[in-house]
Parts: sequence; C-alpha cells; structure tokens
Amino acid sequence: MITIHLSPTSKPPFPSPFRSHSHLAVSFPLARRHRHLSRPVSVAAAAPPDLLASVESVASAASVLAAIVLVHESGHFLAATSRGIHVSKFSIGFGPALARFRVGAVEYALRAIPLGGYVGFPDDDPESGFSPDDPDLLRNRPVPDRLLVVSAGVVANLAFAFLILYAQALTVGVPVQAQLPGVLVPEVLPGSAAARAGLLPGDIILAVPGAAPEPSVPVLVDLIKASPSKKVPITVSRTAPGAADRQSVELSVVPDTGADGTGRIGVQLSPNFRVTRVHPQNLADATVLAVREFTLLTGTVFDGLRQTLLNFSQTADKVSGPVAIIAVGAEVARSSADGLFQFAAVINLNLAAINLLPLPALDGGTLALILIEAVRGGRKIPREIEQGIMSSGILLVLMVGMFLIVRDTLNLDFIKEML
Repeated sequence: MITIHLSPTSKPPFPSPFRSHSHLAVSFPLARRHRHLSRPVSVAAAAPPDLLASVESVASAASVLAAIVLVHESGHFLAATSRGIHVSKFSIGFGPALARFRVGAVEYALRAIPLGGYVGFPDDDPESGFSPDDPDLLRNRPVPDRLLVVSAGVVANLAFAFLILYAQALTVGVPVQAQLPGVLVPEVLPGSAAARAGLLPGDIILAVPGAAPEPSVPVLVDLIKASPSKKVPITVSRTAPGAADRQSVELSVVPDTGADGTGRIGVQLSPNFRVTRVHPQNLADATVLAVREFTLLTGTVFDGLRQTLLNFSQTADKVSGPVAIIAVGAEVARSSADGLFQFAAVINLNLAAINLLPLPALDGGTLALILIEAVRGGRKIPREIEQGIMSSGILLVLMVGMFLIVRDTLNLDFIKEML
C-alpha cells in the first residue's frame, strides 16, 4: 500500500471546515494483475544519454498527479458554483504561486508543487464583503447542498477513473490476466537453500509430490515454513539452454531454519500468469470492458485500504509519500506508456477512497460533521469545536506528509549513493 496525504499551505491560520483540500492517496495492489505495476522500483541517477528520458517520465507522472488534483478540485468547484455558493479561491498545487489571476470573485492560482490543491470558500474571511448570514455562504446552505459540494471531489475522481479506463479500452486495450499452472520463481538468492538445490530463476514449480499436487503461492509458503531442515521434493518446469520447449525436472530442497524457527529457501514466488490485451469491437464492448476493469480495480483499491487500516502495524513501512508516487509513475512511464492508464486510474480510485475516510482534514471528516449536524436535527456543531477538529487534522496531515517526503527522498537510489 503506497499512501500519501498532501495538504496545501495552511492559510487562513485557522482553517475553515469549508475549505476543501485534496489529499492524495495511492496504493498499488496490482502485483498479481498487471506486471508493469509490480516490478521493484529503482530510481537511480540517470546516465547522460538517459537524462532526457528520465526527465520526461518524471514529468509525465507529475502531470498525471496534477491532472487528478485538478479533477478533484473541479468537482468541488463546479458543485458549489452550480448551486450558487460563493467561492473565493481555486488553487492547483501548493507552495509558492507560479501564476495567479482573478476572474470575478475567484482567485485562480498555479503553485510550484503540483501534488495538492484546494477550493477556498469565503465563509470565515472578514474581508470578503459577505454578510455572515449570507444564504449563499457554504456554511449557511442546507445539509443536502453541503453534502453535494463536499462529496463532489470523490465523485469526480471516480468518474475520471472510469473515463481513463474507457479511453484505455478504446486505444490500447484492457489487460487481462490468464492464470497458468504452477508457481513462478522470478528470483533465487545466491547461496540459498533453493540455489543449492538447483532451482533457477524462471523455473515454474508444478508440484510438490505428496503435499501440493497443484501448488499456489500461499500453499508453498506455508509448506516451506513448516519444513525447516526437512527434504521437500519439488517438480519444476524449465527451459533448457538453446531449447524451445520446457522440460520437467525433479529437485529436492532442504529449507534453512530461520531465526524464528521456520523454514526458508531464499526465493521470490509469484503466481504464474500471462497478460494479454483485449480490444473491443465497438463502443458497447469498450463500455463492458471499462465497467469490468473499473469494478475490479475499485474492489482491489478499497480492499487494499481496508487491509492497510486493519493491519497498520505490519503495513506502515509500505506507506509512502509523493516522492515514491512520482518514482512509481516515472518507472511506469519508462517501461510502458500504456501503463500510465492504469497508474492514473489507480491514483484516482485511491484519492476517492482515502478522502472518504471520516478523518479531520479529509472530505470524509467534513461529511461526518455535516451528517452529525443532520442527526442533531439541524443544530450546528459549535464553530470553535469544528475549527479545532479541522486545525488538528490539517496539522497531522502536514506532519505525516513531511515525514513521508523526507523518508522517501532518502530512500531514492541516487540519494543513497550520495550518502
């Protein structure tokens, strides 16, 4: 799970609960479905001939993030203006303003770092010129209007994700995974029990006689852990040098005993599958493919977020910031421009999912406050309490975001080489 929370600069000093921020969250739970998103990411210093390609790939990934933030904030903005609600600011990015201009009562700004954004409402601005009881201030609108405005960013990202997948279906086709027999061995550690037994990268484990006639990754992992220092016979399929056909080979592996007493053989295991692309025959076929892919990705993203929240102590090290997201996006762009479709769709779905969490400074937190007000029969929560909740939430998001940015930057390969 790769997650980032991005917040713009915290102006005004006491953030209004009606200041819509985008908080970007991204996870890539697709390792078993699309290999172009599953490879380990290495962001090393590029050699001079590759410098332009590296810059272009990073720019592509950053542009995808900026476009997604634009869509999210446009959802809030359009929902508000369509209901006649006053809007004062629309900003893409955070940090120093690169450009700004005003159209009517709204100030539009493009800021230096395109990884966040916000829509500002003049509800708590004493210099706005609006009366505190103006019926077109967001806080004075009925509950349904406020729910519409706050949830519109999530809806916009969901819609954008579907359109991206629809465009993918129409242009490059939708990747479809075909499961093949056995378990793939992508990597074998030198000197490991597997290497000593003769297991090679690229081998496919077809069976473990007497234990797992039809092995899967979880079955093999459990079997190996339960067999320290015990001989485990395996049947593998491999391609001999210079041969076109694969041949069956019988091996015996004796797992080493790990520090925790379980068996280890020193391999990376992966489901054995082949990815093909399905191209639609017409617009109806494209719609069906896009709906199917959207449903699968949405389920995968929300399930990944649920697993992260329920097992945070085990998954905290997989939570990363915007630097890691750019690294993944740049790797995807370098390996296959087609992969940017999936990259953009996954980020959109993650942004929607994380913003639905009922936490301060997220859209879900604001929605929760509005729903509490509705349950209270329309009696508003005291402004001081709302301000305190939102201020603490934004402060927490800023602290977590800065920690993740620093940590991910230090983990980049070329930074490690410099250190």
